[in-house]
Amino acid sequence: MINQFDVDIDVADRDKLLSLISHRAATQNSREGVRKHGSGIYVTELPYDSLNKQASINYEEAEARGYFKIDILNVSVYQLIRDQAHYDAMLAQEPNWDKLKDRKFVEQIVHIGNWYSTIHEMPEPINSLGRMAMFLAVIRPGKKHLIGKPWREVAKTVWDKTQDGYSFKKSHSVSYSHLVALHMNLIEEQIQKK
Repeated sequence: MINQFDVDIDVADRDKLLSLISHRAATQNSREGVRKHGSGIYVTELPYDSLNKQASINYEEAEARGYFKIDILNVSVYQLIRDQAHYDAMLAQEPNWDKLKDRKFVEQIVHIGNWYSTIHEMPEPINSLGRMAMFLAVIRPGKKHLIGKPWREVAKTVWDKTQDGYSFKKSHSVSYSHLVALHMNLIEEQIQKK
């Protein structure tokens, strides 16, 4: 039995983490041929191309063979965190959702900075992590047909898997909504310090 799941780890400095662990870079197919995967690594042995310093099979083939890929992603928001206590405090704090009415504020926020107009196409405000998670899902191509619908209607199908267009899994949307809220709190903290 082959387990298929997706693990993404967000870090402030990807290169720093990778310097500490033994790993192999994943590969993927592209129009130009096989290339290094943007974020994927393996921490176990697998067929390896020592000339290009990466896996010799693409990540889809590796997954089919049972290899486990981890995506290590740079998230610059984490560079604003001073320490664990600061992170915990910022994450626990309810963001000021009314700040989503301020275009300049929204343009600074990770994942939604380019979506100010779409935020305001929604007939009801984004005022919770749940609604932010659904918003992050509806701005993906596979769920854009839900833009402009009330949250109750969005909630009925937003997490349904479809074949037509890229869409977010609920787990990704919920995780990203927490990151958006964290970033909102960090931006507001910086503004208050000025």
